Amino acid sequence: MTVKKDFELTVLTGMSGAGRTTSARALEDLGWFVIDNLPPKLMAGAIELARTSADVRRMAVVVDTRSRSFFAQLSDSLAEVATGNTQINIIFLEASDESLVRRFESSRRPHPLQKEQRIIDGLARERELLQDIRGVADLVIDTTALNVHDLRRRIESVFSLESDSELHVTVLSFGFKYGIPVDADTVADVRFLPNPYWDEHLRPLTGQDQAVAVSVLERPGAEDFLTNFESLIAIAREGYLREGKRLVTVAIGCTGGKHRSVAMSEALAERLKARGIDAVVFHRDLGRE
Repeated sequence: MTVKKDFELTVLTGMSGAGRTTSARALEDLGWFVIDNLPPKLMAGAIELARTSADVRRMAVVVDTRSRSFFAQLSDSLAEVATGNTQINIIFLEASDESLVRRFESSRRPHPLQKEQRIIDGLARERELLQDIRGVADLVIDTTALNVHDLRRRIESVFSLESDSELHVTVLSFGFKYGIPVDADTVADVRFLPNPYWDEHLRPLTGQDQAVAVSVLERPGAEDFLTNFESLIAIAREGYLREGKRLVTVAIGCTGGKHRSVAMSEALAERLKARGIDAVVFHRDLGRE
């Protein structure tokens, strides 16, 4: 039996320039108590202080390589916090080197670890430093193709959920031609279904339109796919919770991320909700065509 935690801590970390500030502001707007650049050694004390306030039951801390030597203490600090009645979420934000370099160049700010070298050298050091925490993150968000508004919606889609469900699933639609999401726990390919793109009446529409959804879901194999994929997630549910993983991203892809993957993602999310699993949909590539 899973013991319900009475306090929730979200650790925001990841690559510099990948969107930690935007994510922190989104959480703050959702009612979280947010602390930026907190030395990990002070985490337990900050939680105890927050617990003294009846209004604070969800706290987010931004921890990154600006903490320098303090960052090495993060694992020990998280282990200390985990011994209490606190639910911990680790959110890791990343992006491609090319995207991060462009962001630093546009802001005209140096990377915190580049020293006297290039931005790309600082990024390489940072990836090496962060590889362990990335490996244990509950949710990895790749912001390469996301603007600040997309990232805010992504954060809101995960943390605006208020039900008692212990597993939160983000069903992410995408287009294979834009790349497979690196932040997905499970990836499914629905390109086996006929593409509505070749129907001139359906081409300008999206999978959110009823005509496209009906066309996709009535195709042979669509119903079987949804039934089996839904069952797969239900089977993995207990394992995820047993391992302490509450935030799961399921990605469904088609060619362009406009028709089939969108319709199937919407349908899967509805099925998961009917099972009592918190599920939200995020369409990564919708609108890019």
